[in-house]
Amino acid sequence: MTTTTVRVYTKPDCKQCDLTKDLLTKKGIPFEVEDILDPGNLAAAQALGFGSAPVVMVGDEGWAGFRPDMIDALAARIAEETV
Repeated sequence: MTTTTVRVYTKPDCKQCDLTKDLLTKKGIPFEVEDILDPGNLAAAQALGFGSAPVVMVGDEGWAGFRPDMIDALAARIAEETV
């Protein structure tokens, strides 16, 4: 598995957040969940230019929203690292 921590910044009652967490789980990608409404987390997400939840951070890179294409790319990268 990747040595880089995957963090998912979510908010309550967020369908895209739930879909993101479900797909990461289905792909076997471990992740940590953070509350995007926490003032420090919200400020960090906004500073990176993200304006919607979820925000998924993999190291210093990330994306916002439900992005199956990005999750697939992450899963492929992890698979390559384990070969």
